[in-house]
Amino acid sequence: MSPGVPAGLPLRQLSGGVILAVRLTPKAREDRVAGVELIGGAPVLKARVRAVPEQGRANLALERLIAAWLGVPASTVLVAQGGKSRLKQVQVEGDAAELTRLVATRVAEISPSA
Repeated sequence: MSPGVPAGLPLRQLSGGVILAVRLTPKAREDRVAGVELIGGAPVLKARVRAVPEQGRANLALERLIAAWLGVPASTVLVAQGGKSRLKQVQVEGDAAELTRLVATRVAEISPSA
């Protein structure tokens, strides 16, 4: 976990943005970010897209979903690793501190209250 990142957030900070750890489920009923789960002890964002995992369609749908979820331009979101895997690293360019706050807010909105 990066310094300055609250516990339980599925991200790490970079100098020019953040990397989100995402578990993608393609061929879902709807496009949505469904919450956070632990995989191997690390938090991972659960995302579902309707697109099929062929010719990069699901990855493109994931990039668009994350951009819309965070309210950032789609051009700033890229599947950086895991193109053919369900576990992906999604890079979001921008101010790392602001993106961290934004992700924390969005995760809090979708997480069940304790």
